[in-house]
Amino acid sequence: MSSLGQAVHSDELAYVTAHELAARIRRREISPVEVIDVFIRRIEARNPSLNALVYLDFDGARRRAKEAESAVLAGEALGPLHGVPSALKDLFDFKPGWPASLGGIRALKHNVVNAYCAFCERMEVRGGAVLLGKTNSPLMGFRGTCDNYLFGPTRNPFNLAKNTGGSSGGSAAAVADGLLPIAEGTDAGGSIRIPAAWCGVYGYKASFGRVPFLARPNAFGTADSPFLFEGPITRTVEDAAVALNVLAGYDSRDPFSLSDPAVDYTEATRRSIRGLKIAYSPNLDVFPVDGKVAETVSRAVRAFEEAGAHVEQVNLGIVRSQRELSDVWSRLYMLLNLQAFESMKRDGIDLLGQHREDFPPEYMDWVEKTNRMSGLDFFRDQAIRTEVFNAFQKVFDNFDLLVTPTVACPPVDNAGDGNTRGPSAINGVEIDPLIGWGLTYLVNFTGHPAASIPAGLSDGLPVGMQIIGRRNADRDVLAVSAAFERLRPWQDHYRICRERSLQA
Repeated sequence: MSSLGQAVHSDELAYVTAHELAARIRRREISPVEVIDVFIRRIEARNPSLNALVYLDFDGARRRAKEAESAVLAGEALGPLHGVPSALKDLFDFKPGWPASLGGIRALKHNVVNAYCAFCERMEVRGGAVLLGKTNSPLMGFRGTCDNYLFGPTRNPFNLAKNTGGSSGGSAAAVADGLLPIAEGTDAGGSIRIPAAWCGVYGYKASFGRVPFLARPNAFGTADSPFLFEGPITRTVEDAAVALNVLAGYDSRDPFSLSDPAVDYTEATRRSIRGLKIAYSPNLDVFPVDGKVAETVSRAVRAFEEAGAHVEQVNLGIVRSQRELSDVWSRLYMLLNLQAFESMKRDGIDLLGQHREDFPPEYMDWVEKTNRMSGLDFFRDQAIRTEVFNAFQKVFDNFDLLVTPTVACPPVDNAGDGNTRGPSAINGVEIDPLIGWGLTYLVNFTGHPAASIPAGLSDGLPVGMQIIGRRNADRDVLAVSAAFERLRPWQDHYRICRERSLQA
């Protein structure tokens, strides 16, 4: 199909966008088989030093690529990501026949869940993408770094000694390193946005209900816990918008799925943002933020004014300490974890009994704390969550968007024991090393759409800026993100990844 044939090398396609790859395939300039072979070779060469993908199904991907090529030649209707390589995250993300270790739990190394998550189902069927494997994640997604006892840490392609952030760290690293143009992230406390910030890519978390989340056995747990999301990690805003076109839309299996009319989210990426009112919070009132991160984001915010928006620094009126708020997140998210363990125990897998050694001590500490909660404690935490929601809504009464740093610190060093954690203090202020340095989990309390966009480099490492929109105003977030990308493009930053050592 392609005149390029075997002359196609990984470097030629590595940093081509998902949108452009799909366009070339539709124009028959290159075949899906060639594309998948190119990315397989690149993964084989570069993933061993990165540890981004922890399960590979190259045979299945090649079969699907051949089917995709036949569809092109037959003139069939093609999805917007037809033939484009992608990957699932190894957490609560399933494809029949593929292992699901739920973030590197050793006892689940060979566990298979014969079901589809929404991302897999929609990307393959509606989008036409080809999934090559699964990406690394921390155990149960219960931390903002990417490491576990089974697979070890995912290394940051900007500096292999550093962590990628989590929990979608393998996906963010793979996209930044050119192993994939697009990969799945899930987000219960920042797990799309945190690794996007540390790996210099774009991570998008839609409004709650925009992208269906197929949780079972409790379909309602995604609202009682911090809101859960599936979404794309990409290198461009347009690719995220294309992915949202594929992923968004009503699904009767999700009781919170929105039934809004279908829209083309890529149109928002071409909108002017002149006249929009943007609130800027350097710390969401209560978070200590590393000086270099704060300085980088403060400079980046000026781009919105250059694009004609009005920017004003604000206080949200949050009264709880960041440590109290991160404890609320940990309790609510752990309740969802405990429910999953109870379900697995009924199926004969007693993870917290027979396999307690598979869990880090920090995790087991939260298991014990949460097991002591009463029903009244749960509702007290929901009341605190409501306070945060009220504070955000007060800002959005007067502003279109809210901008903050994504993460309060630069990427941390990888540990050697499978238990990489974030900092325990920033600027002399004590924080929870698992999640307390992410200015992200508050948005999971509220359900607003949010993205992390590359704000710049500090000491050669990426810094992320979080863009938060009104509830259901996904197109505003995409419009402002695209305007920033036009004024402060970051594609040249990937030269650091291109030129990195292939030795871990």
